[in-house]
Amino acid sequence: MRAAYFLLIIASAGLSACSGDGMDDLKRFVNQSGEGLRGKIEPLPEIKPYESFVYNAFDLPDPFKPRKLKPGKGGGLQPDLNRSREKLEDFPLENLKMVGTLKQNNITYGLVKSSDNTLHRVKIGNYMGQNFGIVTQILETEIVMTETVQDSTGNWTERNTSINLATGPDQAQK
Repeated sequence: MRAAYFLLIIASAGLSACSGDGMDDLKRFVNQSGEGLRGKIEPLPEIKPYESFVYNAFDLPDPFKPRKLKPGKGGGLQPDLNRSREKLEDFPLENLKMVGTLKQNNITYGLVKSSDNTLHRVKIGNYMGQNFGIVTQILETEIVMTETVQDSTGNWTERNTSINLATGPDQAQK
């Protein structure tokens, strides 16, 4: 029994020798390295207060919706809104291409191809485009017309425009 008691004393002495964690020098280094250091933190940026915006343009027309045509404020120039519309008035001028001319019975016609690939024949006095454009002249290389457009005040004005002859085989087939 003495041998067991002696082994117990030696084991407890061995364990007590291992009780030190051996990190004393590491703990001392960490404590010393932080001495004298002062961190400097930048101040937070100033937050500007939110300024609300009040939209007061409810009585103005919506720029993303097409305007309805209204009669002008004054007398004078106005398109005939009661006449029957012609087929080429369904297309914007950008979608119409002049592809040639034709002369029959001393009347010169302009040949116009629309965006749906239909060939139309126009003469002086026909209407084209969505701005009440009336054909005033047909030349070999262009169709000249006068459009009646409404300005921002509601009055009607005239402007001259034309469709040029499409050049090259690519242009005529598009």
